[in-house]
Amino acid sequence: MTPLLRHHSIILLIMRRLRAPLILLISILAISVLGLTLAPGVDDEGKVHYLSFFHALYFMSYTATTIGFGEIPHAFSDQQRLWVTLCIYLSVIGWAYSIGTVFALLADRSLQLAIRTHRFLRAVKRLREPFYLVCGYGETGRLICGALDQLGYRAVVVECDEVKAGEIDLHSYRADVPTMCADARNPELLQFAGLTHPYCVGVIALTNDDSANLAIGIAARLLASKIPALCRAETPETAANMASFGTRHIINPFEKFAEYLSLALHAPAAWHLLTWLTGLPGTTVERERDPPSGNWIVCGHGRFGRVLVQAMEQESAVSLTIIDRESSDDPHHRWVQGDGTGAAALEQAGVREAAGIIAGTGNDVDNLSIAVTARELNPALFVILRQNHYANRSLFEAYDSDVDVVPSEIIAHECLAILTTPLLVPFLNEVKRRDEPWCAALLDRLTGKFGWQVPSVWSERISFMQAPALHHKLMHGSTIALEEILRAPSNRNDELACEVLYLHRDDDDHLLLPDPETEIRAGDELLLIGRQEARREFDLTLSNEHALTYVLTGRDLPGGWLWEKFSRATAADPAPHER
Repeated sequence: MTPLLRHHSIILLIMRRLRAPLILLISILAISVLGLTLAPGVDDEGKVHYLSFFHALYFMSYTATTIGFGEIPHAFSDQQRLWVTLCIYLSVIGWAYSIGTVFALLADRSLQLAIRTHRFLRAVKRLREPFYLVCGYGETGRLICGALDQLGYRAVVVECDEVKAGEIDLHSYRADVPTMCADARNPELLQFAGLTHPYCVGVIALTNDDSANLAIGIAARLLASKIPALCRAETPETAANMASFGTRHIINPFEKFAEYLSLALHAPAAWHLLTWLTGLPGTTVERERDPPSGNWIVCGHGRFGRVLVQAMEQESAVSLTIIDRESSDDPHHRWVQGDGTGAAALEQAGVREAAGIIAGTGNDVDNLSIAVTARELNPALFVILRQNHYANRSLFEAYDSDVDVVPSEIIAHECLAILTTPLLVPFLNEVKRRDEPWCAALLDRLTGKFGWQVPSVWSERISFMQAPALHHKLMHGSTIALEEILRAPSNRNDELACEVLYLHRDDDDHLLLPDPETEIRAGDELLLIGRQEARREFDLTLSNEHALTYVLTGRDLPGGWLWEKFSRATAADPAPHER
């Protein structure tokens, strides 16, 4: 669908559709006025009188519109009344045809599409704040848009399904979300949707069609190479194709969870820390028991099952038994033919002695059935449950599994981590390289300080644009340590409920969990974790010279131009006893 408004306005489209009714009405009016001027009448003195064109037009105007003020300027003759009667019936026919055409035009899908497109283009063009272009408003798209809205970011959505696109108006977003119902594979549409808009800061391709995500990634790479593009890919072939033309971030939810599971098996604390830091804002993460070693049963050897098997093969303390409807001659694993929903296949796979089970088929009902049956046979079983559709969330919440695998949530977590806090990715990579005791100590300290509710994680660059007050002081030779700016601007004796996790410097001198005494330099980028109110106070300290001066020195500067001038004059004038 190419927007109809690129070359034609809505007014021109309406006038073109109403061309015939307008011509008919104008013709009826012209003939009626002409005939009325030719019909002879009689004035008050009994003389023959003809109406002027002005009087004829005036009379036909209010007669044709059924207003009816009477006969002017004199009572009509029989000839005039006969002609007027004929004109009334003609005008009724003309108006009936015109009104019918208008109703048909209002119901015309092309006009409705043109009006919606015009509104969308106007809304995108008027954006004057950073926004993300989200292609696909399925389960993942809803989570992404909701999280971005909570974090204060704008979003523009392109969705080909009218029903899904219409659901956006039903969600109570804080800011309007411009939405276009169209196929995002069209690069021209992506441009209209804001791909090349100066305030577009990222593109997220979340459709359930790998070919569509691939097309979006190519368009983003060629038309807006400077902004990050995040593309969902569920097959290795698509991911390899995306990587070949330089797509920066490729997200495969199955591979990402396999990475998490592998991490959880040998470093549970690092896994809990990663899950907590990348959770959706406003949610609470409950710490579950750690995945045990031993024999695991994998039910379903499709795309998801194969990726998990490949990841778990790397763990020496884990052995695998695979249950699938199709048999296999794989010599490296034990196979049981079946679907796992019945006790027979599970018993044959050794569920009573197993350490854990993964219900990973593509059917939510089958996965729940597998989990319920397996738990009845082995109550101590560690259960990983795949949830294919977010709409079934209430069913999965009712069942107490150890881990729910929700692809839409995995993608949403990863997208938010990459887009809103770029420093979180290198920090998490550093965490994965640390040993288990280090990760456990950090997890206990942070959750003890902030609780298990997903904290606010954000990045701050010490630059003129993002931190003008602090940047100004550093550029004028001031020496400032981290601990000096992590104080409340309302009371400098109180520490802010946040801390610095990672310090990134342009000279590659990066610091993990920097010491409070670390000196800040202009150009540094900080990754912080804390409460939302602490983030607002920290932003005030970085941007407001008065707040920063108070935090650093305890001196409260006057708050206006007049008071500042008076304060300088008072400081320059010595006290009487000093004269």
